[in-house]
This record gives sequence, C-alpha cells and structure tokens, in this order.
Amino acid sequence: MSGAAAKQRVRVGAARLRSLIVGLLALVTAAAASACTTGEDQPRIVVTTNILGDITKEIVGDEADVTVLMQPNADPHSFGLSAVQAAQLERADLVVHNGLGLEENVLRHVDAARESGVATFAAGEAADPLTFHTADDGGPADEEGQPDPHFWTDPDRVRKVIGQIADQVVEHVEGVDDSAIRANADRYGEQLTDLTAWMEKSFDRIPDDKRALVTNHHVFGYLADRFGFKVIGAVIPSGTTLASPSSSDLRSLTLAMEKAGVRTVFADSSRPTRLAEVLRTELGGQVQVVELYSESLTAKGKGADTYLRMMRANTTAMTDGLTATSGD
Repeated sequence: MSGAAAKQRVRVGAARLRSLIVGLLALVTAAAASACTTGEDQPRIVVTTNILGDITKEIVGDEADVTVLMQPNADPHSFGLSAVQAAQLERADLVVHNGLGLEENVLRHVDAARESGVATFAAGEAADPLTFHTADDGGPADEEGQPDPHFWTDPDRVRKVIGQIADQVVEHVEGVDDSAIRANADRYGEQLTDLTAWMEKSFDRIPDDKRALVTNHHVFGYLADRFGFKVIGAVIPSGTTLASPSSSDLRSLTLAMEKAGVRTVFADSSRPTRLAEVLRTELGGQVQVVELYSESLTAKGKGADTYLRMMRANTTAMTDGLTATSGD
C-alpha cells in the first residue's frame, strides 16, 4: 500500500471516530436532560398517609413527583419512618399531612421539615374538624373536646380540602402548570359530588332505627354527622388504635348496644378483630362483625386501593350489615 493510501485510510478512520464520539455525546446529553426533567429537578411533594396520598395524586397528576410514606394496610397511628423517608420530608417542596394527632410517630419529622423551611399543609385542620363524641344515652366515655382527625369519612369535607391542597401546590411548588392543577381538582371534585349522592342513595335503604354505629375505635364521626347516623360507641373508646379498652369500657359498651338494639360491629380490615369478637361473648354470640377499610388503602387490586373505591366498599358493607339486622 502506498503512503498516500495509508494516510487516506487514517483520515477516514479518524472522521468515523469523531462522528461516533459526537453521536455518543448527543445521546448522553439527551439522557441527562431527560433525567433532569423527570427526576432530580422535578418538583417533589411528600404525603404522609396513603389516603391523602391518593387524593393528592389526583390533584397533582403528572405535574410533580408525589411520594407517599405510609404503606398499604398500615395504621396511621403507629407507622414510623426510615431515615431515608425522614430525609425525603426535608427535601420536599411541599409536605401534605393529616395533622390533628393522626400520624403520631411521624409528626416530629413533619415539624422538623417545617423548621428547615419546607412548606407543610395539615389537611385535617382545614376540614372544619369535629370533636369526638358518642351518643348521650349511657355509652362509654370518650375523648370529648379532642379534634377528630378522620375527616375523610365525609366526602364533602374531602371536596373542601382538595381545593386547599390545589392552592398549596400552586403557591409553593414551582414549575407546575397552575391551570392543570386547578382542572384536576375540579374534575376530582365532581367525582366526589357523585360519590356523596351515591352514598346518600345507598344509606337510604337503612331504616332510621338501625342507623347506629359501633366500631373498633372512633373513626366514623364525620360520616355519622354527614349521613345521619348515631355513634353508639367503640370497642376502643378512643380516636387512636394505640389505646386499649378496659373491662369497664367493654361493659359500658355492651350495655349501650343492648339498650340501642345494636348487633353489628364494624372493625377495620387491616386490624385484628379480636377486640370486636369479645363482644360476641359479652352479648351471647349474637353480634355480627363487619370489616371496613377505615384508615388505610389496600394494595392495588385488593378492594380499596383508591379513596373512591374505599368509600364505595365501606358504604356497601355498612348498608348490607345494617339492613341485614333490620328484621331481627
């Protein structure tokens, strides 16, 4: 091969190498830009409980990354955070939590995030909270005067809160499309309006004298207030599952149930029903225990993996449970 031919081959090879390098650099640049758009630079919202997490995701859509700390079927009163999750709170653009003492083991981390400058929003405090109460007919003692954090059992209060979550996202989370956030909130609000109407129609099947609720702990005060039920009492006479019933609590509850003619107890599906089963013995085995999804969503496809499905499942279970005893 002549010297000229060899030099020509070298020049061609160098040109191809330069083209390959330029192409690789273009791919790396595009990948980096994609990562910045969908990852580290995307706005971050952290939500404590999975019920609020589902609601927040409906509002935010694809406008920000939403991280939910509480796993499916967990208890909001007792779940804790890992060091990684605690750090996520302090790196968030916005933290959405329930408040009113619900996330008992998480609130200190929310407080720490707030003190470090992170915007936080307590949804329960914005929901016009009720206080715990039971019927004034000899039922067991409860936590009169304490705010009830379980506002989500009333879809009308949730509809009020979604507008305020949207306001918080627009105000504190840079880079989101405000009009998209508002449109998502309006759409979801319409779904909640439909849910309320459907619940009212379902509950109309229950006779007035059977609209009495006994649960494993006080969780359905908002639902009772909105849809005309009477809260007779709870196996655990408290707004938290971390409390325990005494023998006198159980005696008081059974007396109240006998007086009201109540034979149905609703227990959270994610909690053991042992405490509710005690009432079977106390009342001669004539108690029906019906499981509800009261404080946590389930895993996907397990019956209550969204707030809307949870509320529809509970409404059906409550209606069937209370109408089944109407002929007793």
